[in-house]
Amino acid sequence: MTLEEQKYPIGRFVKPEKISEIGLKNFISEIRTLPDRLRKEVDTLSDNQLNTTYRDGGWTLRQVVNHCADSHMNGFIRIKLALTEDRPTIKPYQEERWAQLQDTSSIPVSAALKTLDGLHERWTILLESLTRDQLQRTYIHPADETERRVDETIATYAWHGNHHLAHITSLKKQKGWK
Repeated sequence: MTLEEQKYPIGRFVKPEKISEIGLKNFISEIRTLPDRLRKEVDTLSDNQLNTTYRDGGWTLRQVVNHCADSHMNGFIRIKLALTEDRPTIKPYQEERWAQLQDTSSIPVSAALKTLDGLHERWTILLESLTRDQLQRTYIHPADETERRVDETIATYAWHGNHHLAHITSLKKQKGWK
């Protein structure tokens, strides 16, 4: 497996040209089900397995699960900012540094899974309530000064969850873990 395949086991995110109503429903479903899909993959793993990196130089599986909670909290807030402010500039965060903090690098993944349960329940309720106009609202990401729409952000976070889930499932398959 190449480094690119290890980094992006489902491929890099490709922003959809147009997001249909069915596509949006699928993205929201991916977000809704992520906590259960993650739990299914990590519940039986030992601490030693959770402390294994999915690739050389990559995060441990423990860090991946905790990163999903961190990232998706930020995603939820970005969407809420876009819905309540006029083209807000969001605050990015240092993912690599967050992954090194104690709450990400060493605690049981159960805390992150509980966070994801509540967060994704609220997020799904919000996403399913959005009007077509709300889906077109935007925020500015200062890293590249791009304007990002809410519907595109939903697609991004659906991909993001599947991307990190694939890090876990790929490593489990490679190692022969159940």
